[in-house]
Amino acid sequence: MSKKLYVGNLSFNSTEDDIRTKFSTFGEVISVSLISDRETGRLRGFGFVEMDDEGARAAIQGMDGKEFGGRNLKVNEAEEKPRSGGGGRGRERW
Repeated sequence: MSKKLYVGNLSFNSTEDDIRTKFSTFGEVISVSLISDRETGRLRGFGFVEMDDEGARAAIQGMDGKEFGGRNLKVNEAEEKPRSGGGGRGRERW
């Protein structure tokens, strides 16, 4: 099993390789995805790291609140974002 971690408060100069290297000290990193602005292409300061379960738990304990790239990171298990049902159909209108 794997877990997806939310990594917030990243430096805008962070790279996927930087994140992969740092998080790999806690376990196997399956994927790294840094989120960028659609219009400017600039990093938005957060991303996601997918790791094996044991590594994910260790990374949360080892990295949450710790300094990386000049900023204190926020690291926790990512929560699944609810998907809308297609334009608001089926919801009450106020």
